[in-house]
Amino acid sequence: MMGGRLSLLAALLLPAAGMIVAQQTVFRVEVRLVRLLATVKDADGQLVGGLTRQDFTIYDNDVRQEVALFERHTEQPLSVALLVDTSASTAQKLRYEIDSVGRFLRALFAEGNPDDAVSLYSFNHDVTLRTSYTRRLKRLEEELKGLKAGAGTSLYDALFLASRRLDDRQGRRVIVVVTDGGDTTSAKDFHGALRAVHAADAVIYAILVLPITNDPGRNVGGEHALATLSSGTGGRVFAPSLGAELDQAFEEILRDLRTQYLLGYYPRNLPYTKEAFHRIRVETSRPDLRVQTRTGYYGDYEEPR
Repeated sequence: MMGGRLSLLAALLLPAAGMIVAQQTVFRVEVRLVRLLATVKDADGQLVGGLTRQDFTIYDNDVRQEVALFERHTEQPLSVALLVDTSASTAQKLRYEIDSVGRFLRALFAEGNPDDAVSLYSFNHDVTLRTSYTRRLKRLEEELKGLKAGAGTSLYDALFLASRRLDDRQGRRVIVVVTDGGDTTSAKDFHGALRAVHAADAVIYAILVLPITNDPGRNVGGEHALATLSSGTGGRVFAPSLGAELDQAFEEILRDLRTQYLLGYYPRNLPYTKEAFHRIRVETSRPDLRVQTRTGYYGDYEEPR
């Protein structure tokens, strides 16, 4: 009789034990998709647009990763956050900049993806959202014509706020900023702006319209910071004069945007590191090609127990 009771007790306990084991082995892991906009050029600086997924290799902190997302340039819609500096130092050149920006927008909408959209910001000591994402060219042009120069330069705040609004946009995410140099009035600093841009998986293209051409009086430190922001996100900085050179800079941005690749991967098999920033390297199967993409991203990892 005692053996029968023990057998019954074991039969009752076994399912419960199984549930405990199952509960102990079930866990949830959320891995962020890291998205990269990449531009590829040959040894002569010419854009290369005919590559396939198999041509790319991605390394995260020197660990090879599987390419989980691959799209060619115009297959993905483009969201452009257009930031125009309206600080007091831009007053003399603002009209020329606005005219060139208008030509850039007309070309973008005329030849791009039908789902491409642009959001317009102006920034001096404050950051003002002039239009949310739209394809209404007339509305964008009207807002541009109403811009007036005055006060300081909150460049980092503008980058931060534009990045936050880019974060939920589908497809490719790009920030085009037209400015004359350094930041003077932002609440955010360089690292706060860079981290926000990385979190949005965005690329910065900067048009640096210098208020003066001589070194004395220029904000050289600010110019270098802007160049670092651009290159670190996979973009470029241009320093044109007004007129034809300014239009040419916008044309080069358009060429890059039309010949981009969207790559993505889920970080796997990475050793623990206390460094928040992860270094990214992208290579192609052809050693003569150079890949222009962001240098890394910020990850959030807990101390191992």
